[in-house]
Amino acid sequence: MVVIRVPAPLRAYTGGAREIEVQGKTVASALSDLASRHPALRPHLFDDRGDLRPFVNLFLNEEDVRMLQGTATPLDENDRLMIVPSIAGGSSAADSLRPVDHAALRTNQAMIIGVLLGAFISDGTWLVLLVSLILALGSLTGRPGFLPLYRILRSARLFKPDVVPDHPEPHRFAQALGSAFLLAGWLALAVGLEAAGWALAWIVIALAALNLFAGLCIGCLVYYWLSRIGAPGFSKSPPEGARPGRRPPAASGTI
Repeated sequence: MVVIRVPAPLRAYTGGAREIEVQGKTVASALSDLASRHPALRPHLFDDRGDLRPFVNLFLNEEDVRMLQGTATPLDENDRLMIVPSIAGGSSAADSLRPVDHAALRTNQAMIIGVLLGAFISDGTWLVLLVSLILALGSLTGRPGFLPLYRILRSARLFKPDVVPDHPEPHRFAQALGSAFLLAGWLALAVGLEAAGWALAWIVIALAALNLFAGLCIGCLVYYWLSRIGAPGFSKSPPEGARPGRRPPAASGTI
């Protein structure tokens, strides 16, 4: 069944439930089923004409449904919808939390490790450049570089989304940092500095493994440290209840 995550301001109308399993083949039918189960919630989601209120943002896994097919977006059995209400005014850290699929992030880390290990074993220096470019593209688009592969695995029901309210910016920075290390490594390899080049690649492998197996994102930690000292362009603070560089708790913030 599809799971809908209810934000904290609306949980008073769902008996305190944070996540509710619903039935529906589209976003619209899933919301309709949610409203039928919790009628007091309906006026907070829909206007008098039955249209979704403009301040209610919906994310399917980690994508805004406005960027898909709106409420007509089809749903798969293991999809997760997240309701994110817009907050007028204020500048608290919770205001800018977005749905981030940590299962996609873990897939990204696993692919980084796998491809770079393959590059080292086969002496495939071009793979180092390839991973660098994939991570750079992911950082620019604000998505995990290996997201297409994750979507294939998810559609095959090999993975379930692990969507939590989080800041996407530290994860973008972490990808950019990894890309920079690998680009420097590839350049070193290209001019014959093999020890230095592979050392940089192994640093990225180690950081990806630390993230994947220990749940600690060093790139995110660096981002929050830069934010703390007021570095330009680094404005986010860790979500409430989360340690810097760690996965936020599922109930983090006001979402």
